[in-house]
Amino acid sequence: MPVLTDWSLAIDVDAVLRGQGADPDKIRRRSPRLVEAAGQALEKAIVLLAPQVLYERLFVKEVRHEQVHLQGGEHLQGGRLAQHLGGARELAVVLCTIGDALEAYTSEIAKENIVYGLALDGVGSASVEALANAVCASFEAEARESGLQASIPLSPGMVGWPVEHGQPQIFDLLDPAEIGVQLTANMLMIPRKSLTFVLGFGEKMNESTRTCDCCSLQDTCRYQDHYA
Repeated sequence: MPVLTDWSLAIDVDAVLRGQGADPDKIRRRSPRLVEAAGQALEKAIVLLAPQVLYERLFVKEVRHEQVHLQGGEHLQGGRLAQHLGGARELAVVLCTIGDALEAYTSEIAKENIVYGLALDGVGSASVEALANAVCASFEAEARESGLQASIPLSPGMVGWPVEHGQPQIFDLLDPAEIGVQLTANMLMIPRKSLTFVLGFGEKMNESTRTCDCCSLQDTCRYQDHYA
């Protein structure tokens, strides 16, 4: 199963602040201390990142009865998932992680300096998001070269594909232990800064849907303009 490790992640201080759930513009106006902590955390954390991407590409046999049936007899199940992958002839099932070194360091630092610890955690969140974005961009570019379109990335926890259903389905299709990722009984991934998603590829995919349209936080998220 392919593992990709050569990634350059685009992360800046604003991304770190968003990774903490903060609005960068407001924080820059109101709390220079938090901006400084985010910058220091970014500088320190970069050397602790170990980005890895495990993936499998599978052909789609058919989409029927809210199920995406794959080669080899496997399937993914979910109403919205099947809806978005209706035109796909192939899938990429993806697991991204930045490893556990930053997480371990953050846990130790947070015991003595909660502000700096939160900034380090923000770096972790921003890093795994940047990794997922880089993976999507790479797969989308490859699809275009083949004359195909790509779906939006579809992750467990989106509307119509609950985590408790989607995460085990993805883990069953991959070998996450190959990059040191585990799934707990509570559906949490370890290391925590890990992401899973599915991309579909076909001649006529629905390109009008935004990722935000499928997010369970779409009614309250303050970052929709940024992600658009």
